[in-house]
Amino acid sequence: MQQPLAYRMRPKHIDEVLGQKHLVGEGKIIRRMVISERLSSMILYGPPGTGKTSIASAIAGSTKYAFRILNAATDSKKDMEVVVEEAKMSGTVIMLLDEIHRLNKVKQDYLLPHLENGRVILIGATTENPYITINPAIRSRLQIFEVKPLAPEDIKLGLQRALEDNDVGLGEYNVEIPDDILNHFSHVTNGDIRSALNALELAVLSTKPDEDNVIKITQDIAEECLQHKRMTHDKDGNAHYDAISALQKSIRGSDVDAAMYYLAVLLEAGELTIACRRLLIIAYEDIGLGNPGATSRTVSAVTAAEKVGLPEARIPLAFAVADLALSPKSNTTYRALNSAMADISAGNVGQVPDHIRDAHYSGAEKLGRGVEYKYPHDFPHHYVEQQYLPDNLKRHQYFEPDPTGKYEEALAQIYKQIKQK
Repeated sequence: MQQPLAYRMRPKHIDEVLGQKHLVGEGKIIRRMVISERLSSMILYGPPGTGKTSIASAIAGSTKYAFRILNAATDSKKDMEVVVEEAKMSGTVIMLLDEIHRLNKVKQDYLLPHLENGRVILIGATTENPYITINPAIRSRLQIFEVKPLAPEDIKLGLQRALEDNDVGLGEYNVEIPDDILNHFSHVTNGDIRSALNALELAVLSTKPDEDNVIKITQDIAEECLQHKRMTHDKDGNAHYDAISALQKSIRGSDVDAAMYYLAVLLEAGELTIACRRLLIIAYEDIGLGNPGATSRTVSAVTAAEKVGLPEARIPLAFAVADLALSPKSNTTYRALNSAMADISAGNVGQVPDHIRDAHYSGAEKLGRGVEYKYPHDFPHHYVEQQYLPDNLKRHQYFEPDPTGKYEEALAQIYKQIKQK
């Protein structure tokens, strides 16, 4: 049985990797490793289908090292021993260890010395946050790189390569697919190229050629194979982004009816993940201190929606939309941080005052670190006046309250009192 298209289209060289420019782009860390032949073991973490295995495959292809794939959960210590023996016999082996967060102590203890001597270059792949799920002993010996969801244009390029590749792709088939439908394949899989490639292959292989031996991929076929409906009138692929933008602006503008409509548009197109992410952003960017309770309820609603999935997910998300749209609005914290970041970007930075610098080391007192720090909990009302901002910024005010609700109004009063002191 032939391997899936996504498997067959894995890149054979670092130049063929789609997206991930922060890792494999010109002058970036993984490309530097490959060019200088100074590979080190690493962990690649990110959502499914974003290219973790592809990067490992490309590294192996670019360096000409042997490449072996194992799974930390299903493959045994003996399988790992086979790879290590191969490395002893023939030189360096790159071992991709999928689901590395499920590596047990026995396998971990076996691998550690082989990582130290460099015989095996371990590339661990995981969808879980390695700082939380991976044992510190193994984590400390590997560099950690985040792999991000692919942009639609990267996925589209991958689909075009597959359609043109006669060796391992779909080039042997006479496929006709309009550009707007190809855009649909690249937009609705949320950065997951594996899903897009496998859906495209299903569409091609399950569609009968016409009398001219042409396989015509229609909108209905695309929707069936992707299990995602296309957004109405999405001729250029922008309706996806327009609906997201409209949802946020409707909630920000307190139009609950419009917000419900745009939520429905996203959910009808199967965009559950996108809707959940956007509602979380809206809660903290546009409502924030205006109604902190609504932000907490939105997190709970999104968690519930992700657990139950569509179609039931629409119920908690509708609750969140109504709650957010009709809440008092505040972007105070959003503006405050943007203002501080603008100063930093402009080079307007300063040294941390000595009295609040880290003093948890020998010799800190001799350097004047933390010497005059006043511990607020030792003072009435747990407050004492002292300088926290650098000298050149001590008069700057980033937080500027603009109360629309009782909570921020209370914070504004506290802030005013502190400033007056």
